This record gives sequence, C-alpha cells and structure tokens, in this order.
Amino acid sequence: QIRYSVPEETDKGTVVGNISKDLGLEPRELAERGVRIVSRGRSQLFSLNPRGGSLVTAGRIDREELCAQSTPCLVNINILVEEKGKLFGVEIEITDINDNNPKFHVGDLEVKINEIAAPGARYPLPEAVDPDVGINSLQSYQLSPNRHFSLHLQTGDDGTINPELVLERTLDREEEPTHHLVLTASDGGEPRRSSTALIQITVLDTNDNAPVFDQPVYRVKVLENVAPGTLLLTVRASDPDEGVNGKVTYKFRKINEKQSLLFHLHENTGEMTVAKNLDYEECSLYEMEIQAEDVGALLGRSKVIIMVEDVNDNRPEVTITSLFNPVLENSLPGTVIAFLNVHDQDSGKNGQVVCYTHDNLPFKLEKSIDNYYRLVTWKYLDREKVSTYNITVIASDLGAPPLSTETYIALTVADTNDHHHHHHHH
Repeated sequence: QIRYSVPEETDKGTVVGNISKDLGLEPRELAERGVRIVSRGRSQLFSLNPRGGSLVTAGRIDREELCAQSTPCLVNINILVEEKGKLFGVEIEITDINDNNPKFHVGDLEVKINEIAAPGARYPLPEAVDPDVGINSLQSYQLSPNRHFSLHLQTGDDGTINPELVLERTLDREEEPTHHLVLTASDGGEPRRSSTALIQITVLDTNDNAPVFDQPVYRVKVLENVAPGTLLLTVRASDPDEGVNGKVTYKFRKINEKQSLLFHLHENTGEMTVAKNLDYEECSLYEMEIQAEDVGALLGRSKVIIMVEDVNDNRPEVTITSLFNPVLENSLPGTVIAFLNVHDQDSGKNGQVVCYTHDNLPFKLEKSIDNYYRLVTWKYLDREKVSTYNITVIASDLGAPPLSTETYIALTVADTNDHHHHHHHH
C-alpha cells in the first residue's frame, strides 16, 4: 500500500507523490508499461504526469465537501501496471486547511429578560459551526465586555461547546431598556478566523418604581368667591415603569370630612377642583395630603396647601352698646350720647371700618379704643328749636369697592326740669 498526503484546495497539477519511484519504474516507463488509474468514481480527483513520473491533483479538492467532519479524510485509488499485470492500492490523505470561518445561523438574536431576573440566571446563545476539522474548527467564544453579563461555555458529551449568557448584575429597565452585546466565535487555525453575532437584550418591565409627584408641596391661592367646579390645580406624579405598571391614580390621603366636601380630586387626571362655595371668614387655609398609586399598590405622596383669599363680601356691623337717651338740653358740649361698636368679618382693608355722621348735626363721632366710637355733642342743644334728632351713623369699610351700613339713632332732648334719665342697653 502506497500512502500520500496533500492539502485541500491546492491548484490543479499539484504533485501528490512520486509514483514512478514508488512503483520501482523510471518516469518514462509509465507510458511504456501502460500505467493507469483504474478506480471508479474517485479517479477524476487525481491524474498521472508521465513526464515527471508523479501523481498529481486533477482539480481543486475540497476536503469539507469530500469528507465533511470525518477524519482523517482518505481517498483510495488503484493503479494498474498493465505489463506486469499488477494492481497497486494508493491511499491519499487530504489534509485540512483553515479555509472556513465559524458561522452563526443567526446574525442577530434578541433575548428578552425581565428586570426582576436574579443574578446567575442563564440564557442559551446561538452556536457557530465551522466545517473545518481539528484545530481549524471552532475553538472558543468571546463576549464583548459589559457590566451585566458574562459568558459560560457548556461542553457537551460529544465535545460541542454551547455558549450561555449569565446574568451577573441586576438589570434596570428604567436606567437602560436594551443592551447590545457581540458574541465572537473563533477557530484555532493559522491564521485564526472568526465571526460575530449581535445580541440585543430587551429588558422587560417589572413594577418596581413608586410614583413620584413633581412637587413635594403644591401651593395655590384662590379667591373665596370662585364658582364651584373651578380648577384649582393639577397634580402630577410620574412613574417610569412601562404601560400599565406606570399608570397612576390620585386620591386624598389625609383630609377631614369638611374638606372632602369642599374639594374634589379627579382620580385619573389629577385635577383638583372646588366643589362647594368657599368662605374665607370660615377658613382661610386648607392643608391636605394626596397620594398617587400604581397597579402594584406602590404609593407616592405629596401635600396640597390651599390659601383662600379674602373678597370684600361682608358689610360692617354696628352695635349700639350704650345709649343715653334722652339728653338734657343744658348738657355740656362733649357729653356722650352713645357707645358704638363696629365690626367687619373681612380681613385687611376689607375689614377696616371708618364711621361718620352727617355734618349738619350738633353731634360728632370720636374714635375710642379698639373698635369703639363715642357719639358726643359738640354744642349746647336747644329743645325749643329741636326736640328730637334722627342721627344716621354710616360705617364703611376700605375694600374696593367699599361696603357700608347705616345705623339710625333717635334721640330726644329733654327739658332740664324733666328729671328722668333713661339708660338703655342693647
């Protein structure tokens, strides 16, 4: 048996072996002795070169096509030396060259991983195939460097390497919804050949974020006379989770019964409206807590402070606390006729009151302490001229526009001889 070897993919006519020498003939004797290849089917791979006395390739030989994965790749032919009546067996080994890259069946792969996945979780990756054999076939995989994943190679019983993705660090969809990795498969040939597959990791959402209000405290001012239904403000909480996990509903958290009748918070829009008439005089500041809740019952909280602003909607009230009636006609100027108390429920300028009487009467108003006025005479009275006075006291606040009230006092002038001295309390 004669043995030769030749690398695959060599040019036509490449010398495989010195056949004349191995048959014990001179090169020129090959033709004379009727030496020829007689194998059926395989013979077209090789031919004889009588001039050089050698066995040569008859065309390009592709080892992968010929033998696929089996090794060694052997071709047997028979050579007939007619004159001697002898048949010689020749075995030719076709040796592998590294002419194939490892190939992935998929160029791009999408792996979906929930952000709740725990480190250590494994995900199979596509395998590469290299039709070359031995060291020229697939030897290793590499993963592009990244913080979240590493590569684990699982070796099967038959020696195949299966790449797996291992989660090293927890994922966060809100921080990074996709990750792009490159998987490289390499063989061990000279030169080394490799290919890559792109892996896109899509991070699936878990409801892991509570809603957050865009303000820790919402402050709003509103006039006390706004109509029910008026929009006060719109609260907004955002939740970076996706879809239904990020949907938020709004509710009052801490609110007393009285407040809950006055204000309405729309569950879905966050719009807060006035539900009933407000009254500054009754309450000028409302404070309440609101919450936003997502489907997973995760909560966000915030405060709402509503400042009600005064509108001049109250008239001054005048009370006659003392009235000295009748008044004696010989009373000295400066005699006190009455004490008046003024009060206005509004605040600020709207609640500041001034009092006055008409100038054409012998009485005047003097401011006393707090909100009291004294009505006093400013000259002697003469009963023969006027025996009763109708005094109008006007109380006006300083609002814009001002509101005022009028109070009437009927005063009798008594004769000095008339000694009754009435004292009235209201």
